[in-house]
Amino acid sequence: MAKLALVAATKEAKTQRVRPSAKSAPVVVQPTNDDYKDHFITRDGLTYAGSHLIIDLWEAKGLDDRDRMEQALVDAVKAAGATLLHIHLHKFTDGGGISGVAVLAESHISVHTWPEKGYAAFDVFMCGDAEPRKALGVFKDAFDPARVVIGEHKRGVL
Repeated sequence: MAKLALVAATKEAKTQRVRPSAKSAPVVVQPTNDDYKDHFITRDGLTYAGSHLIIDLWEAKGLDDRDRMEQALVDAVKAAGATLLHIHLHKFTDGGGISGVAVLAESHISVHTWPEKGYAAFDVFMCGDAEPRKALGVFKDAFDPARVVIGEHKRGVL
């Protein structure tokens, strides 16, 4: 399969797509506005790719329940207005912790739990119009933590 390369274009188009052909010169395709969606957002005068939340839940419950975790991820994706592509979860037999990821069109939510310590670490990164902070309420409802610590990083600031 030929690699798709992005090269600088004219002022009218932000990118050109170049597909090398085995028999002839590359074919250059000028994108329409719909072809070029980088999903960067501008909020409060700042343009960036998206927000990456680091969420720590302490003294949380049900952190060894795979079905509960899967439902919480599905509900968090919906609450944030994101698009779920795939969920993969792994439950460890020794200690019962869960590690996994919800792969999103807008990026991902990952989780690692230590039920013996009542601790869960969630990373929620979403770009475009998705609202990752709305996932927080879902995790609070699903796991009833006594304490929550949140960090936020804007990714891809222009």
